[in-house]
Amino acid sequence: QVQLVESGGGLVQAGGSLRLSCVASGISVSLNAMAWYRQVPGKQREWVATITSTGNTVHADSVKGRFTISRGSTKNSMYLQMNLLKPEDTAIYYCNTALFSRNYWGQGTQVTVSS
Repeated sequence: QVQLVESGGGLVQAGGSLRLSCVASGISVSLNAMAWYRQVPGKQREWVATITSTGNTVHADSVKGRFTISRGSTKNSMYLQMNLLKPEDTAIYYCNTALFSRNYWGQGTQVTVSS
């Protein structure tokens, strides 16, 4: 059974940094594409970044140059380093992966950026 557990969210001032973590079980982070999404209540879930099984990364234009997705070298984990945070980055951030055409999501971690 695939499980994803996010952590690392919190309250930060604009311009600050946070590092989100996603610990996976039932799936190998190094063998599967993994992604981060975010959602503001009342709005559609938005894709943020993806890391492929080969380690290639892609980031949404809205976070490019500020956020960096990566995988852990020793833990079955994925990370999102978020720098230069803006109030519009406030959202619940979700870890995502797909296996055999089924999508898996974590429970989410809240990020709040104050101006």
